[in-house]
Amino acid sequence: MAQDFIGLEGKVVVVSGAAGGGIGTSVTRMVARAGATVIAVSRSEDNLGKHIEPLAAEGLSVIPVAADASTDEGIAAVLHEVRRTEGDLHGLVNVAGGAGPATWMPATRVTRADWRDLFTQNLETMFFMSQAVAAELKSAGKPGSIVSISSISGMNTAPFHIGYGTAKAALVAATRTMAVELATDGIRVNAIAPGVTATPASLMYVDDDADRDQRAIAMGRPAEIRRSRPGPSSSCCQISRHTSPGKPCWSTAASTSSGPTWAPTTRRSSSRTSRSAQP
Repeated sequence: MAQDFIGLEGKVVVVSGAAGGGIGTSVTRMVARAGATVIAVSRSEDNLGKHIEPLAAEGLSVIPVAADASTDEGIAAVLHEVRRTEGDLHGLVNVAGGAGPATWMPATRVTRADWRDLFTQNLETMFFMSQAVAAELKSAGKPGSIVSISSISGMNTAPFHIGYGTAKAALVAATRTMAVELATDGIRVNAIAPGVTATPASLMYVDDDADRDQRAIAMGRPAEIRRSRPGPSSSCCQISRHTSPGKPCWSTAASTSSGPTWAPTTRRSSSRTSRSAQP
């Protein structure tokens, strides 16, 4: 299905947070099926073996890299692999992040350590990996695309999850600013804000009541999914058609929540900040 809307033959795309078995793994599979060589980054070698090596066994061009995107050393290891991989660096998808069950608490109980950990996991991983990839693209004089996963918690209020929601909101703010700065270099920067998505990580702290999850979504529709139980990362993979590395438009700084991103139909000569889609 990926080949219906993007063609990435001869391109190299980094997916940071690729091996959780959810959104990142689905993105890795789709981008590889579109023809790219994917640098699949995860700090867990066990997860790389479980979720990424089977994709390589299918014949997809996927290179697993064990690296921590929250450290300078981890980012350097990713760039080293990019430079030695055949093809032109073209894009980055930032999926690394998340929040464990223990991070749900009233705002009055959040400690500095809690706050800093959530910002490191969800904002620093995105910003410094994006910074490094953007610098690499600019150095080579190449256009490209950076897509980051925010969250509906960063677009709306996030009661009892203030640290995570604020970090994801900051990710969107960073996306908008980087989009304006990098537009003249032909580097598009976008964010996607999915709602409830069934992944191994999210299933750690929710049960199997899909109807209840759907009732919590505005207008009662789980993005473009038409199943009784959302499959791993289905909404993000559908939505990402509008912000894909191969999309020929200048829809910079786009973010979307449970709906398609607005995008102009023609290439524009100047950068514009796109509007978030409304449910």
